[in-house]
Amino acid sequence: DSALLWLQNHLRRTWLTIFMKTATFLGNGGILWIALCIILLFFRETRFAAAAGFLALLCSVLVINALLKNLIGRDRPFNRIQDLIVLIKRPQDFSFPSGHTSSSFAVSTVFLCTLPFWFGLPALLIAFTIAFSRLYLGAHYPTDVLCGAILGILFGTAALYLLPLLLYASWMPEGVQMFLDDKFAGSNPFISYCYYSRLIYKKLYLSV
Repeated sequence: DSALLWLQNHLRRTWLTIFMKTATFLGNGGILWIALCIILLFFRETRFAAAAGFLALLCSVLVINALLKNLIGRDRPFNRIQDLIVLIKRPQDFSFPSGHTSSSFAVSTVFLCTLPFWFGLPALLIAFTIAFSRLYLGAHYPTDVLCGAILGILFGTAALYLLPLLLYASWMPEGVQMFLDDKFAGSNPFISYCYYSRLIYKKLYLSV
């Protein structure tokens, strides 16, 4: 409670409020991350990052927004702290954990692990900015944001290892598997182990 009031009384400025509102807007519904993943799908070298980003985002939405928020049912801070002024339209869902933070860290974790550093690091900095904007604007408690970030990192990491298993599962259509060809598979440690184990299995199976 005191942290949010301190931010309100000592840090809020007109120009900074505009910046933080913009950051939060980019995190609404994961709009920024969805747009980036769509763009990355058009390039063969970044398709895995895009697909893993979508999967991480999906995990965040299902676990955070559909499950944990409703299961825990924590009120928003502006409903409990009398002197706190929220600077955006009041969200109607529950507070814990922060969905904006979770989705941002989920996708940025994927980008940081699979894309060049010059792309992954700014993505992570944007995630931090979106997370901080939720505190600055009075939409979340610090623990909402902290847990959202931790869960987001876990979702991103899980997506990196889960996606190859899905892509090269026996029931996956061949066309989807070929979307990631052998040259690209060999360049990415998160998919090469599944790709080549799948390739060896197919060769052994066909040789019987």
